Amino acid sequence: MLIAFCDNFIFYVAKLCYCVPRGGAPTSFPLLAFSFSPYIYPPLMELYTDEYFMREALKEANKALEIGEVPVGAVVVCMNRIIARAHNQTEKLTDATAHAEMLAITAASNHLGSKYLNECVLYVTLEPCVMCAGALHWVQLHKLVYGAADLQRGFSLANSPLLHPRTEVLKGVKAPECKQLIDGFFREIRR
Repeated sequence: MLIAFCDNFIFYVAKLCYCVPRGGAPTSFPLLAFSFSPYIYPPLMELYTDEYFMREALKEANKALEIGEVPVGAVVVCMNRIIARAHNQTEKLTDATAHAEMLAITAASNHLGSKYLNECVLYVTLEPCVMCAGALHWVQLHKLVYGAADLQRGFSLANSPLLHPRTEVLKGVKAPECKQLIDGFFREIRR
């Protein structure tokens, strides 16, 4: 039964794949191409890029914007799967600590049933503040990816390292879109 399932699955995937022989043009026989090793297949996981997950965080930021909050969104990803989503809710919850990052890591910890997120990546549209960076230290986050830098309250302004020593940081992913959203919000407030 399992072998039949695997054969059907391989046939289905082979039909969907865009098979390209090395140094040649695409073949019109994907099943035949799938069964021979000289063919290169594009990775099926191209969908799961930092840009893709930052777009998801931007969707959360837009939710915050719709309810009058500072438009910051965050998603937590574990093994290429979004396990938590959040946006700023400081005004709605009348809670100064209800930042997108804090809400997202709480939801992710609840989802995993663990206080550690050492196999997770946090995508957030704005550089985390010192409070959020401290929380990210305690959850031992594997990787932090943020869009726009926060030149007034970002954690990178602190003189000492705030994140866990093993946490990787990638900054500037979709930064123009993230910055435009934040700048637009504060421009409207100042009117």
